[in-house]
Amino acid sequence: MKARMQMSSSVVKQEFFKKWIKGMQIYSAFNKEMTIMERKRAIKLSADVAIASTRSATTQWSRAVVADVSTSAAGAARAAAEEILGRKLPERKALATTCSKKIVRRSHQRRSKAAARGVVRSSAAIAKKLVRNRTRVLKRLVPGGKKLDEISLIKETLDYIACLQVQVDVMRHLAAAAESLDHQQISF
Repeated sequence: MKARMQMSSSVVKQEFFKKWIKGMQIYSAFNKEMTIMERKRAIKLSADVAIASTRSATTQWSRAVVADVSTSAAGAARAAAEEILGRKLPERKALATTCSKKIVRRSHQRRSKAAARGVVRSSAAIAKKLVRNRTRVLKRLVPGGKKLDEISLIKETLDYIACLQVQVDVMRHLAAAAESLDHQQISF
């Protein structure tokens, strides 16, 4: 079982690496003279789309990453994403978010009234609030997490963490390989 998981992990790493490099090549073909910030964005976008494409839209977070790229990417970034995914991205317009001041004001008033009354909370209520707060933070960290219930959020988070670990491993191996090449060139 462990050998099969390692094999599938190495296959995912190879697939991610190929797609990531392909995205970087396309990005650099569009823009020969990139600043450091442009390079950083290119690396991040290529890595995000490459890892999302290895999941082939089987998870909410991978679909959210692709949807985010389809709404925000243009030019070289869009071309790289389309090449990595192997399909055209749909034209999407960013949705405007609205917030009702009345609702916000009402919730503020409720909180201040409860605080003024000196409501004593039980340990269970404090624990529930803590879990709610941490769940809210987790939903913001995982792409597409805002739409998920708690069980799905845990599953998506575990999958997302595993994929981020693949990204980190590949990038570490690439950095180590580049460093060893530099040392070999210096010694000659």
